[in-house]
Amino acid sequence: MPPDSIVFGAAGFIGRCLVAELLRRGRADEAAVRGDGDRLTAWLTGQGVPLDGLSVVRADITRPGLGLPATGLDDVRDVHNCAARFAFGLSVAEARAANVTGALNVLDWAADLKSLRRVVHLSGYRVSGPGGGPPDYRGLGAYEASKKEGDAAVRARARERGIPLTIANPATAIGQGQFLGLASVVSDLWHGRLPAVPGGREVFVPVVDVGYLAAFLAALPGDERTEGQAYWILDDRTPVLPDLLELLATHMGVRAPRRTIPVGLLRRLPRALTGADPETLSFLSTDRYDTAPADAFAERIGLRRPPIEPTLRAWADDLVAARFGAIAAPPRPYGYQQVAGTATWVTGERVRPAHVLLYGLPLDSGSWAQVADRLDGPVLAADLPGLGGSGPGHRPLEEWLADLLRSAETRPVLVAHSLACGPAIRFAAAHPERLARLVLFAPAVLQAPSPWPLRSGGAAAVLRRTPPARLARLLGLPEGAVAAPFSRPGQARRAVAALRALHADRHDLRRALDGLDVPVELVAGSADPLTVAVDRPVTTIDGAGHYPQLTHPEAVAAAITVRAGKGQAAV
Repeated sequence: MPPDSIVFGAAGFIGRCLVAELLRRGRADEAAVRGDGDRLTAWLTGQGVPLDGLSVVRADITRPGLGLPATGLDDVRDVHNCAARFAFGLSVAEARAANVTGALNVLDWAADLKSLRRVVHLSGYRVSGPGGGPPDYRGLGAYEASKKEGDAAVRARARERGIPLTIANPATAIGQGQFLGLASVVSDLWHGRLPAVPGGREVFVPVVDVGYLAAFLAALPGDERTEGQAYWILDDRTPVLPDLLELLATHMGVRAPRRTIPVGLLRRLPRALTGADPETLSFLSTDRYDTAPADAFAERIGLRRPPIEPTLRAWADDLVAARFGAIAAPPRPYGYQQVAGTATWVTGERVRPAHVLLYGLPLDSGSWAQVADRLDGPVLAADLPGLGGSGPGHRPLEEWLADLLRSAETRPVLVAHSLACGPAIRFAAAHPERLARLVLFAPAVLQAPSPWPLRSGGAAAVLRRTPPARLARLLGLPEGAVAAPFSRPGQARRAVAALRALHADRHDLRRALDGLDVPVELVAGSADPLTVAVDRPVTTIDGAGHYPQLTHPEAVAAAITVRAGKGQAAV
């Protein structure tokens, strides 16, 4: 089936969502990308999008003719230009090549299509509007100035050549995979690096759900009344920036800044002090936008915006899941949930889990990923209060664990590692009827404690300053296994306090372990043996140290799923 639409910039965040929307509508779509398109097709497949109507073609919008083949695109009616260079710190030449020259090249190519119905050009909510003279590259920066120049140039070229054009001016599109712009502010908030809200109390940085935006864009060419129109596509229910940050801070269990810094002062202060890119400051505005035409069109086609606050929270979950673009996000479900009054980072199934996985320091719940992939049945994992992605807790860990499992309708296998073995033992002692089994890996209560955090008054400071790569080497972990575990305020201090509390309770925990009325398996690495004699069989993983879930995930999964026999076993 020959394509009837083409999307330029199809591999970008908005472009790929638009391609997905068109394919779901049964459209035959040509995805124009600069590379080979493998990442796009992999993403679409991961989203469950049918690929029957998809074809991929290489294009370079900076070249006249776009480098496209001379044949095969004769039936294209709708042209969506989502291609742009979105980055700060560009040179003027780099920015203009994509955002001005490239936009005009797309328009000129489209003008020669025999069946052209519409060109939809993606502009920006801060740059659109008629007139205004040449853009101020020095004052605005190359990105925004080039988008402003491109917007005006596209309008003029379309009038000159009689091209049916619609301009879309979206605000910051949010959704899984969006790590630019406002996302950097959310990152600073999560990491405790945002002492004040940039701008004033009424700064308005609007957002729009990317799914809503894609559906809006896909529908534009089919309505002849949208020809020659421009639409501000944004959610005007977006809270002003201080309230938006308060909303996300509460969701993520971090402190929201109370003070604001005026934009004028931010411009005068050194960037090394503020951390603010000068090109972003023009977006800190109190301006509002006329969304009535866009709202009327959405009403006409039956398109409804999703509720803004849940949309913002879900986006924050996506950002944290991917560590703000540093890693690939785990499979859903994931996100922040309130557990025992703590904003807790939870992945997996809370209602019908087959296995519940708890980790030890300095890891987080993601350390179980390779093990979870090898287990049968749903898995539940969560970051401990005050550690990993979770906010600080104010109740004992065993109470937090009890609340985490309160909604479970199954009797799962509870798996704990190192430090987490303490609350796991206490939970099993209090609620044996809630568990099928208890599996303890490298239980700290049965090993010699490290004297360093117990005796050193500066232990927390040392942890905080130790780079993740060095910490991984010191612990004998694979490269990249430790991802800045103590980078957030108070985490190193809480980690040391948890280790000291475990040491103080180790004798009580051993007695509780001896008296458990639930099947228990003990597992240790051959290079990290138990140092306390126990009257239970111990499974030994050959060649493993203190973190077998990272170094020997297959053996760990086997130890969880296959009950150890009598006496000592080796995996």
